[in-house]
Amino acid sequence: MESTWLVLAALGVGSVIGAAFVVVFLIAERRGSSAAKVVNPTIPEGIDEMLDALETAGVVLDPSNNVLKASPGALAMGLVWDRALVHTELVSLVDQVRRTGEATTREVRLVRGPIGDTTLLLRVRAARLGPRYVMLLAEDRTEANRLDDVRRDFVANISHELKTPIASVTLLAEALDHAADDPDRVRRFAQRLTEESARLGRITNEIIELSRLQAHEAIEGAERIEIDALVRQAVDQNRVIAASKRVDIAIKAKSKAAVYGDEALLRVAVHNLIANALTYSHEGSRVGIGVYRSADGVVEIAVTDQGIGIAEADLDRVFERFYRVDQARARDTGGSGLGLAIVKHTVQNHGGDVRVWSQPGRGSTFTIRLPEAAAEPTPEPEPSPAADSRPRTPEETRK
Repeated sequence: MESTWLVLAALGVGSVIGAAFVVVFLIAERRGSSAAKVVNPTIPEGIDEMLDALETAGVVLDPSNNVLKASPGALAMGLVWDRALVHTELVSLVDQVRRTGEATTREVRLVRGPIGDTTLLLRVRAARLGPRYVMLLAEDRTEANRLDDVRRDFVANISHELKTPIASVTLLAEALDHAADDPDRVRRFAQRLTEESARLGRITNEIIELSRLQAHEAIEGAERIEIDALVRQAVDQNRVIAASKRVDIAIKAKSKAAVYGDEALLRVAVHNLIANALTYSHEGSRVGIGVYRSADGVVEIAVTDQGIGIAEADLDRVFERFYRVDQARARDTGGSGLGLAIVKHTVQNHGGDVRVWSQPGRGSTFTIRLPEAAAEPTPEPEPSPAADSRPRTPEETRK
C-alpha cells in the first residue's frame, strides 16, 4: 500500500514539474515573439507597395532611425546606406518630427551618396506614420531649379541683347530727323538703320528657331540627306564674308555619306559653325571643313580655324545661349550669341552630338557627329527579253 502511494506521489510531482516546464516554455515563446517584433518590426499594411511604386524617394524609419524600407528612388539618390540615412540634415528633420509630432517640409541641398560630389536640391517632407514610425519623402528639384535659372538668365540676356539694337534704331531715327537737309548724312544714317534692323531680325528669328528646336526632341518628316552637297552649300553661303576678311576656306567633302534629317536645319547648323570660325579668325588665316565616315557608323563634319582659340574654362559653356568667348569681337560683327546653341540643339534632335577642341592662340575645331544612314538597296535589274527562255505565247508574240 505504501509503495502505491509513493508511485502516485511521484506521478503528481512529475505532472507539476511538467506543467511548470510548459508554462516556462510558453512564457519564453511569447518573450521571443516580442523580441522578434522589436528586432524585425512590421511596416503598416500597404506602405511596402506604396514605396515600391514611388518614382521619387521614400523612406520609412523605426524609433531608432533604422531604415525599414526605402524606395528605389531613395537608393538611386544615395539617401540610404547600410539601413541608415546618409545625411545628417535628414536625420535632424526626422528627429524634429518625432519631438513635435507635426509634419515638416524643407528644401535641402545634399551631396549625392556617401562619397559623391554631385549636389542635389531636394524638397523633403517628413511625417509620423502611426505611433512608432516616421516616413520621409524627397522630391528631386535639381533639374527644375536649373531650368528656372536658365529661364531667368534667358530673359536677362535677351533683354540685354535687344536693348542695344533698339537703342541704336531710336538714335538713328532722331539723327535722320535732324539731318533732313543733308542728303549724305541721311544716306549714311539710313544704311546704319538698315543694318540694326537686320540685326534685330536675325536675333528674333534665331530665338524663334531655338525655341522650336527645344520644343521637339526628334525631327518629323526626316529625309535622306547627302552630307557632301549640304556642306558645300553651307560653305558657299560664307564665301563673301571669307573673302572680305581674306580668310581662305579649304573644303574636303568626298565622303559620299548620308544621314536622315531636316536638310534646312542641318545646313543652318553647319553654316553657323563656319560663320563662327570666320568671326574668330585672323585676316589671312585659313578655315578647313571636312566630312568623314567612321567605322562605327558615324558621320563627322569638322570645322577647324586658326583663330583666337577658347580657354579650357570656357569650353563647357560655348554652347550656352548668348555666351561669347570674346564679347567685343562678337559685338563688332553683330552676332546674337545663339548660333552655337542652335547647332547643339539641331544636332541633338538628329540623334548626334557636337564636340569642341581648342587651344588659345592656336584655333578651334568643332565637330558635328551624326548617325549615318544605311545604304539604299540597289534595285535588281529586270530580266531582258533575251534572258527569258520560256516559250512565248501567241499574244506575247503579237505584242
